[in-house]
Amino acid sequence: MTDLSQARVLMLAADGFETVELFEPKKALEAAGAKVTLASIKTDPIQGMKGDINKAETATPELTLDEVDTDDYDALVLPGGVANPDTMRQEERAIEIITEFMEDGKIVAAICHAPWLLAEADVIDGRRVTSYPSIRTDLENAGADVVDEEVVVDGNLITSRKPDDIPAFNKAIIAALEEELADEPVD
Repeated sequence: MTDLSQARVLMLAADGFETVELFEPKKALEAAGAKVTLASIKTDPIQGMKGDINKAETATPELTLDEVDTDDYDALVLPGGVANPDTMRQEERAIEIITEFMEDGKIVAAICHAPWLLAEADVIDGRRVTSYPSIRTDLENAGADVVDEEVVVDGNLITSRKPDDIPAFNKAIIAALEEELADEPVD
């Protein structure tokens, strides 16, 4: 197993994020040695949800979107929830961050409703993706080849459908980071 202590991962979330889709990937990445940073619209705590109606844990972002420099990170992880990506897709800087990661060929991982952000950033035309069923038409309309699989890896892009897919989602992110770090020249 490659040492992920050099890996730097950015997560973007706002109020309404699905708690397990933020905390479980974060925990898995940190357990593998990665440094994970959460950014949001403000640095005030953001409200997590269990499903769309039950409030759950909060998370406190370390950075605002405007403070993010994508050059500082190896990967971007986008948790779902319904309100979270719907809010984030209206934030110009959030869309710019996603675009920068995609243009740089860096790992971008999105689960559940988070692929909405990929459609908003116009970065999935011709890409193979999956998502929560209710947004699949939006992804198809953005030009994606949408499939129903627990995790889809298309180059640097990793997508999953729902909380039940988190183990496969985490495994795919960690494998992609291991491969990316193994390919980097040693100083």
